[in-house]
Amino acid sequence: MQMGRKLCANVQQSLDEAFSKSKVGKFFKLESRKTSLTKEWRAATTTFLTMAYIITVNATILADSGGMCSVSDCTVESGQTASPDCVMKPNVGYQKCLAKLKSDLIVATALSSMIGSFAMGLFANLPLGLAPGMGPNAYLTYNLVGFHGTGSMSYKTAMAVVLVEGCAFLAIAVFGLRAKLARLIPKSVRLACAAGIGLFIAFVGLRAHQGLGLIGPDTATLVTVAACKDSNPTTGECIGGKMQSRTFWLGSVGFLIICYSLMKNVKGSMIYGMLFVTLVSWIRGTSVTVFPYTPQGDSSFEYFKKVVDFHKIESTLWAISFTNFNTSEVWIAMVTLLYVDVLATTGTLYTMAEVGEFVNEEGEFEGEYSAYMVDAGTTILGSMLGVSPIATYIESVSGIREGGRTGLTAVIVGIYFGLSIFFTPLLANVPPWAIGPSLVIVGVLMMKVVKDIDWENIKEAVPAFVTMLIMPLTYSISNGILGGIGMYVALGIYDYFVGWIKWMIEMKKMVVKEQNQVSATAMAVGTEHNYEII
Repeated sequence: MQMGRKLCANVQQSLDEAFSKSKVGKFFKLESRKTSLTKEWRAATTTFLTMAYIITVNATILADSGGMCSVSDCTVESGQTASPDCVMKPNVGYQKCLAKLKSDLIVATALSSMIGSFAMGLFANLPLGLAPGMGPNAYLTYNLVGFHGTGSMSYKTAMAVVLVEGCAFLAIAVFGLRAKLARLIPKSVRLACAAGIGLFIAFVGLRAHQGLGLIGPDTATLVTVAACKDSNPTTGECIGGKMQSRTFWLGSVGFLIICYSLMKNVKGSMIYGMLFVTLVSWIRGTSVTVFPYTPQGDSSFEYFKKVVDFHKIESTLWAISFTNFNTSEVWIAMVTLLYVDVLATTGTLYTMAEVGEFVNEEGEFEGEYSAYMVDAGTTILGSMLGVSPIATYIESVSGIREGGRTGLTAVIVGIYFGLSIFFTPLLANVPPWAIGPSLVIVGVLMMKVVKDIDWENIKEAVPAFVTMLIMPLTYSISNGILGGIGMYVALGIYDYFVGWIKWMIEMKKMVVKEQNQVSATAMAVGTEHNYEII
């Protein structure tokens, strides 16, 4: 056995040396960055495992918007007209449209992630994976389009906002304005934005029909503990059996698996928790199955049995419209997405560059300019496919820690995303109670930034707290950002007013002093004139 291991090690070493000296190895600078094909492959596998959850999570969140589905897709009896509220109730026709939409979004997510990771590897030569960002996808779904299209703008208009935002980000990257824009938002609000978005995402992961189902609506207290055995399909309120939902308890086991895996630094922790819950939910004939013996369940199961299938994007491809673009809601949304994109990309890139020891003494790193261009360009492409803004994923740090140092890692991550496109039947049937735990964990990880807020300074602490509090309570990320900035400005008015008063007092003193000097000079001149007359 020892000879076998030695032989494998020799073969691996020979392969690594040969690849490093090849044209591909020289292109990615494997030797100068002291890495090899084996290290890059291992790093890419780790990175993909830690961020692969986004394929189903992003598709599930964006599908909540209803996409291109509308009242016209609802099934009604002959001779009757579909009511507008059919999109909020269980309806066979509308559910079929949502299922098709989710399959489109799975392919769009995987395809945009593949292209973004490829571009990052080839043009910036950095070991970073790209995918639709968590936060912007929730903002687009629940604040802009609204649940099943009940928001202030259509899905097509929202995608137009993403397209224009991507173009603006590209222009900012080209002219080097990124750092200046990032500094316009107070540091405490910037840090609180990440934590607030984390709370918002965790809240989504705990809601019924979108996650674990622990939280449900209540007429008296607005929200309450749910996990109901049965609920009202229209209002979502508990009919009976609080904390008796078996899917909730199954999802809770998945949550514990993720937590235990993170405690032990297991790579791909989120995948293992989701995988366990999903595999159990795929068993038919159980109380937690995602394939109940209903017409919709039978249809989903038939598609699921294909396992491998190439799904063509139809409903979300180039779903862009500028018809109702010139409104205040649109411009606020665009500015919000732009700021989130600029701040998130800047912070993520510098964090990973520091971990990978890419940063030089001037605070710059090789490929920085190209990385911002790739991020913005992929966002533009993603909007054409029908997904939210693309972001560089902080999960790439796991691959960097495994030895990833070049763009070859990113290219291999792109290959993994490309392969996942062909497994749409499996990915489309991951239940929400398997996705909910990962959303809560994402919220936990995003809360780490609160330690960097100066809580002893009220001028910094109050705006940060307002930002974090408003986001989940108003179900709006933009409200949180505006509230935090408004509070910061309001608290800063006192210092500005005091400074203005002091300036006025100083100016008055200077004017009085000048007047006294002029008077003294005039008196002296007058006295001399009188002497001359005498």
